[in-house]
Amino acid sequence: MTKMRTRDFLGKVEHDRIVQAIREAESKTSGEIRVFIQRGKLNADPLVTSQKKFHQLRMHTTRERNAVLIFVAPRAHKFAVVGDKAIHEKCGDEFWQRIVDGMRVHFQNEKFSHAMVEAINEIGKLLAAHFPKTVANANELPDQIIEQ
Repeated sequence: MTKMRTRDFLGKVEHDRIVQAIREAESKTSGEIRVFIQRGKLNADPLVTSQKKFHQLRMHTTRERNAVLIFVAPRAHKFAVVGDKAIHEKCGDEFWQRIVDGMRVHFQNEKFSHAMVEAINEIGKLLAAHFPKTVANANELPDQIIEQ
């Protein structure tokens, strides 16, 4: 990412497009996807911070332990993707690295929304393959982007 204030980053993010991608992905799976955009400074490693946010947002409480968090800290030009225990066991570190690498390319070209939508789509495919939607499929977590 180029040098950018968080406010400028948020101005370029197409919130509705990202939320729609989350809803579409979740319509095929019991899994949950959330996007967290950190407004302030990042004082730690983005992976460590994203894991803390994952727990603060109670994403580890989903019935099947198959939630995924996309964490973006625009001010620090850092991001991470974290999956809960059950989904991580299905895909391993290589999958997450592939998602991060793809996002990095789009972020470098300032295609912020595209980066997140593409990541959501790929994560959604993985979730649908391993955790297909069920009749009793409830949306356990809100779909809105979190900005804090």
